[in-house]
Amino acid sequence: MAENEAPQKINHETYPDSYIKDILSSVHTIAVVGASQKWTRPSYFMAKYLQGKGYRIVPVNPGLAGQEILGEPVYASLKDIPFKIDMVDIFRNSEAAGPIAEEAIEIGADVVWMQLGVRHDGGAEKAEKAGLKVVMNRCPKIEFSRLYGELSWHGFDSGVISSKRRTVGKAAETAPGTGTSNAPKQSAGFETRAIHAGASPDPTTGARSTPIYQTTAYVFEDADHAASLFNLQTFGNIYGRLSNPTTAVLEERIASLEGGRGTTCTASGHSAQMLALFPLMQPGDRIVASTRLYGGSITQFGKTFKKFGWECDFVDMDDADAVRAAVANPSCKALFAESLANPGGVISDIALLAEIAHQAGVPLIIDNTMATPYLCRPFEHGADLIVHSTTKFLSGHGNAMGGAVVDSGKFDWGQNDKFPSLSAPEPAYHGISFWESFGDLAFTTYGHAVGLRDLGPTMAPMNAYLTITGIETLPLRMERHVANAAKVAAYLDRHPAVSWVSYAGLESSPYHALAKKYLPGGAGSVFTFGIKGGYAAGVKVVERVELLSHLANIGDTRSLILHPASTTHRQLTEEQRVSAGAGDDVMRISVGLETAEDIIADLEQALQ
Repeated sequence: MAENEAPQKINHETYPDSYIKDILSSVHTIAVVGASQKWTRPSYFMAKYLQGKGYRIVPVNPGLAGQEILGEPVYASLKDIPFKIDMVDIFRNSEAAGPIAEEAIEIGADVVWMQLGVRHDGGAEKAEKAGLKVVMNRCPKIEFSRLYGELSWHGFDSGVISSKRRTVGKAAETAPGTGTSNAPKQSAGFETRAIHAGASPDPTTGARSTPIYQTTAYVFEDADHAASLFNLQTFGNIYGRLSNPTTAVLEERIASLEGGRGTTCTASGHSAQMLALFPLMQPGDRIVASTRLYGGSITQFGKTFKKFGWECDFVDMDDADAVRAAVANPSCKALFAESLANPGGVISDIALLAEIAHQAGVPLIIDNTMATPYLCRPFEHGADLIVHSTTKFLSGHGNAMGGAVVDSGKFDWGQNDKFPSLSAPEPAYHGISFWESFGDLAFTTYGHAVGLRDLGPTMAPMNAYLTITGIETLPLRMERHVANAAKVAAYLDRHPAVSWVSYAGLESSPYHALAKKYLPGGAGSVFTFGIKGGYAAGVKVVERVELLSHLANIGDTRSLILHPASTTHRQLTEEQRVSAGAGDDVMRISVGLETAEDIIADLEQALQ
């Protein structure tokens, strides 16, 4: 560095893609301090992967000096290496990182890179003053695969948006303009990400629309490549049950729209709930869930999951003290609620629930199906996991079944011993710890590598394709959904045959203030109203509608109506139905995209 040159100031919380890309494209020799011979260790994972990308890996470990790792001699210290080292990658604890950074300065390295979970601000400052570039709490393997098109194979949000073909996995051959912006992740607008996130042109054909990869399996380059895939040492496709290129585009897009780290898509919303809980639960563990849930979820949580040995305590989420007492149970592993409840239109106080969950050391899981990320962003309010029935608004056309589990990447799965599936050695992968090896990618990696592998609720590529197409118009559709719903709710609120309307968009709603806070773009388009005359009157209405469709779905372009007591919530007791907001007089309406006056006219004749 020139005598008067100021050191480069870098925000070590958020690195520009261009900064990381410049490092990975300029270094050739990487000294791995804390290198291990054990293939299950994160340092071995990283070294083997980057060696396969053409970097020379130089192992440093005083206890193994003179031996070999990946065909390279092991050195006792950085000073013992007899040739130029471009980058020093630190696989030691944060306390040791400071002195190692000073050694990197002494040997004339260009970059100090500290691995996931490693941070030493003092060492970073010294290195930067000496003219070195510094990266902390990141993995070069993950960053390489993110920027060069491999990470998204497993549903992670790469943050890269480009209309250029990409040469996957090869830094030197990647087309210009792919993710080199200095803008931080998530800088592109919602509408832009709804169309582009995860979907670069097909590298082989140039096809702009995402192809449907209708295949069950994928060929391996050689035996070592196959072993690396099965060992989770590299990213790629093995078998259709675990991953699919079409589905991966959808997974990355949903992760981007929710502001999450990664997504695992599933065959249905119910299978998404199962896969969200699977890494967290053991027989005898408990879930604390809202009383105001979709009827099918109440049955799944309260009855079906009992066959797994999972118990569920249903609690009114408006009663913070009751929620706090329930999650304090040592066997509680998760708090579950809907952002916008189905069918009651009730709004959850997400920030408060997140605070309660985190005090107990458990994640908050939010079902965001009804609101979609266009109206509500639960991660911004402290939620840790989000589930979707993609069948509903995300697909939007009533033609594709699916579900999704989105991970924020922010929950510390190693903070206690509650979640051994993620923090303890995994026997099925020879003792790999997902949390240690993959950091904020751990939950999504586990979802694919174990959840989909062993439970098998895989989304069909055709359904993924249809949902991708549906999401492209999500912002426009949600605007119209909300506008129509506001008109219909106001009409029903004045109708003499209607005793009440539960729609948070009405100023009279007790949830109106929460709707303004959590759903500033509108209170959704699914809500309930009370029909005078109870059960018999409800049945009469659904049988008389002509434009509205009487069916058990929501989020369609078409307007839909249902009498929950006689359909979706029929299997519940009367007490459960009332608690869930599905009493005998309750009608549920999902307002579609038709002309609002036509929807109202159909309701008018049906209510006579």
